[in-house]
Amino acid sequence: MFRAAILLAIGLIAGSVQAQALEGRLKRIAETKTINIGVRADAMPFSFMMAGGTPEGFMVDLCQRVVRSIASQLKLPELNVSWVLVTVQSRFDVVAKGNADMECGASTITLGRMKQVDFSSVTFVESTGLMVKAASGVRSLSDLAGRKIVVIRGTTNERVVAAQLKRRQLNTTVVQVSSGDEALAALESGKADAFASDRLLLVGAVSKAKDPRSLILLGEQLSIEPYGIVLPRGDSALRLAVNTALAQVYASGEIDEIFRRWFGQFGPPPAIMDAAYLLGAFPE
Repeated sequence: MFRAAILLAIGLIAGSVQAQALEGRLKRIAETKTINIGVRADAMPFSFMMAGGTPEGFMVDLCQRVVRSIASQLKLPELNVSWVLVTVQSRFDVVAKGNADMECGASTITLGRMKQVDFSSVTFVESTGLMVKAASGVRSLSDLAGRKIVVIRGTTNERVVAAQLKRRQLNTTVVQVSSGDEALAALESGKADAFASDRLLLVGAVSKAKDPRSLILLGEQLSIEPYGIVLPRGDSALRLAVNTALAQVYASGEIDEIFRRWFGQFGPPPAIMDAAYLLGAFPE
């Protein structure tokens, strides 16, 4: 892409970076030659499990590139990856408690979450959207006055919906569930009139619907959701290694290949994402 060409021309491509004095989890990773990565089974198209139990998705592809870069930084021929299955509720605890070295799902960077974990540079930019039944007549959040919206407990979408309802003074009931599958079931059964989540997660959820054609994604965007790789709080060595890897992927244009694989049908990345990748391609 044009962005990658500019970076090449002005010499901002991040080359192979040697690791600093090893500390924190990076030291253990080097000693065991294994990195533990949290992934989700329910965050299609960012992180999900194939029938054989193999993780797939945009963030999984990106993190596999990160792993290869970290192996190079540590001067190892390769790193073994141990995939750790996490949920919306457990993803931050798993990293904070050391059961995973990072989480590669669909996690929004927030200041509140930074009290428990850390994050990499921005890896994707999403927004909160609403999915409804086409026959419901609902075409905006305002149309949901007196109705019910289902959200997944513990997500930023839950807080966004609550804030929007308060700001617009809508008497809409918020129904909390534990997973996307529960939320989809509530929408399809009529227990809720809308399902609020990140827009591409809603697109992924449609593939599990009993009648995908009966559901529509509204055009209204309720928030901006910058994603990052979840990292342990205070581990600057690991964060530097991960951000070095991301800078290499962004500056080389590899990110374009990953994006096309998962989202090519939607067209090129929006300007805000292109800017995130440009800014994340830090020079050495």
